[in-house]
Amino acid sequence: MMSVPFYVITRRILSLGLLLSVFAAVPQAFAVSPRQLVEIADFSSPVVSPDGMYVAFRVSRASIERNTYDTVWYIQRMDGSSPPQRVGDGGFPLRDSAGIPVPATVVWSPDGRWVYYRARLGGRIDVWRASINGAAAERVTGGDADVRGFALSDDGKVLKYSIGPTREDVAAAEQSEYDHGIHVDRSTPLGQPLFRSGYTEGRPTTQRLGLMFNRIDLTADVPDRWKAIDLASGAVRDLAPSERPPKVLEASDLAKRVPHIWKLARDRKSGRIALVTRTGARAGRPRIELAMLPSRDARHLVKCVAEACVGKRISGVQWRPGTDEVIFTVTPYDRGFAQSIYRWNVDTGAAHLVATSSGLFGGEKRWEPGTCGVSSKALACVTANANRPPRLERVDLQTGARQVLFDPNKALAQDLAKIPTQLLRWTDAKGRTFTGQLYSARRSGNTPPPLFITYYWCIGFVRGGAGDEWPLATMAEQGISTLCINSPSFSPDADKRYSMGQSAVESAVQLLASEGRIDRSKVGMGGLSFGSEVTMWTLIHSDVITAASMASPTTSFMYYLLGSNIGKPFLSLLRTNWQLGAPDKTPAQWRKISPTLNLDKIHAPILMQFPEQEYMFALGYAIPLMLSHRADVYVFPNEPHNKFQPRHKLAVYARNLDWFRFWLQGYEDPDPTRAAQYAHWRTMRSSMCQEARNTLCDREHSRADGVPSSRPCTSRTFSGRFCRAAAKALKRRS
Repeated sequence: MMSVPFYVITRRILSLGLLLSVFAAVPQAFAVSPRQLVEIADFSSPVVSPDGMYVAFRVSRASIERNTYDTVWYIQRMDGSSPPQRVGDGGFPLRDSAGIPVPATVVWSPDGRWVYYRARLGGRIDVWRASINGAAAERVTGGDADVRGFALSDDGKVLKYSIGPTREDVAAAEQSEYDHGIHVDRSTPLGQPLFRSGYTEGRPTTQRLGLMFNRIDLTADVPDRWKAIDLASGAVRDLAPSERPPKVLEASDLAKRVPHIWKLARDRKSGRIALVTRTGARAGRPRIELAMLPSRDARHLVKCVAEACVGKRISGVQWRPGTDEVIFTVTPYDRGFAQSIYRWNVDTGAAHLVATSSGLFGGEKRWEPGTCGVSSKALACVTANANRPPRLERVDLQTGARQVLFDPNKALAQDLAKIPTQLLRWTDAKGRTFTGQLYSARRSGNTPPPLFITYYWCIGFVRGGAGDEWPLATMAEQGISTLCINSPSFSPDADKRYSMGQSAVESAVQLLASEGRIDRSKVGMGGLSFGSEVTMWTLIHSDVITAASMASPTTSFMYYLLGSNIGKPFLSLLRTNWQLGAPDKTPAQWRKISPTLNLDKIHAPILMQFPEQEYMFALGYAIPLMLSHRADVYVFPNEPHNKFQPRHKLAVYARNLDWFRFWLQGYEDPDPTRAAQYAHWRTMRSSMCQEARNTLCDREHSRADGVPSSRPCTSRTFSGRFCRAAAKALKRRS
């Protein structure tokens, strides 16, 4: 077959682009749009009233127009006899320094008439309370400092709360640094702007490093001051140290008596402590046990030896009020972390299944699911699975019967139901089992669709994988099957950890391709954090990936340089988790891991969409890849590890969708605002094609004796998937 000259292909592509631009006014039709995924309603962990009649919860929803979140507190009857009642504004949602929402906690008054919660409203954090009927929502605390924590007295008459420095003092400390220069020391978060560049407690702050790369605000070390307010009179007084609320029981308090405690819950009435111990977690096969300690000072530990407890991945515990039963959750890997709920009677030893799901019984913290609200009769759980976004359900503790209480995402769930979704299980050549959520694309004729893979953590409603960056359902609806793979374990050995991820990807591609479900020559991959590291490792050590996308940098010389300023904690972690020392001390390991030392092995185009707090870690390899037209890089201001600003989330979703449709499907959105983007990507494609062509021609003309061949180069042109073919050829021959 005669080859088509490269300039003809280019001309046809450009002509097609001009033709498509005519339809720029016609928007893409989505069954599930990126915007819908950004604007999902998320729930906090629900809390049941003391009498078991009501449940309180917060719903958070993004606003693209205002680039913020609307949060509302609701109260609803547990029997579902009436719709939820809006009772108060939840304010700007607070997040940790990685961008993950801080659990929104609510405290019921003993008489069940009020709920108390902390909220940022009007530029300040106070304790608010809302009445059960929604008639009143009022600020309880005042003053010139933000509230850091609070506790309600057992009789509900006094609220005790802690505050930090005044807002004026915080602003003055930050401005003083700005005026006099910021002194760099071991707590300085190098690699990000240093003045009010990150969000702490919902406002832009000047940050410092806490534990490792955890950010805290400049005045975080200012001791708490405790106050008390009489709720009847409104009188406020300072608290003496002896009057402060008792410290919440933690695992460290029991470490001498019971080692390896992972989770615990204390029954307020009896003082009994339910706990979960975990050993061998770093080996990837943790041994998990459920037990009960009769009291804090008891020496006898009662273990659950029922079949429902032994050998199970128990992930959470809480007490069933007024009973001898512990409610525990099991989250097994082989079921894709689909959760089941059990109850264990600590007196009889019997354990019974309450309910199972194909997803989560949890709250809004998707990395570590929240808890259900619990009464003596029922649970109030936020449930979600791969093709159904969060909703609130009642689960009967005796019968397991489930009843939907509130479903603000119902319309989206109906749209998602049109996209085939399944839990995929498979094994690699070594017999290791993997699981993942597969969204199958609609086929175009007899041609199998491309595949996009993201790796790390895929629990509940997956939406965009770990980091929430890739609109998986939208991509599937637009013709690219998507697979979110769960990491089965976390080995301390970096080579084993990354090689397992690579094997998971390669074996999944092999399985789906052998079944004719995907085109193995069109595979994309992306990830955040560990998922980003596995993506880069796979790019370097495998030829399976056609195009890639990264949401965060990977281990690099710049990461080492900036992190080494922290000192021993960082260097120790680097040695333990990556087996890396200084580059001149462990060169072989750096050679395996560092993208900077493996640029010649990276042949797939990479889209890098980094947070401003981390992008400098990647410059050592991002710049060379940019200059050689193998990477397109974007940085999002004021963003931490997990991006959270709604407009940024939508931009990331949209660009990732465009990127993989371009490289895997050859599709360009006719929207004229995207013209420059596609022109740049076409330049990248042309450059990568030309480089591959030249390399293959040079190899073809080189003889073993070093004398060039006189034969014409048969690799002078590429058609169709030339970048893919060239990359695979280079990889195989390198």
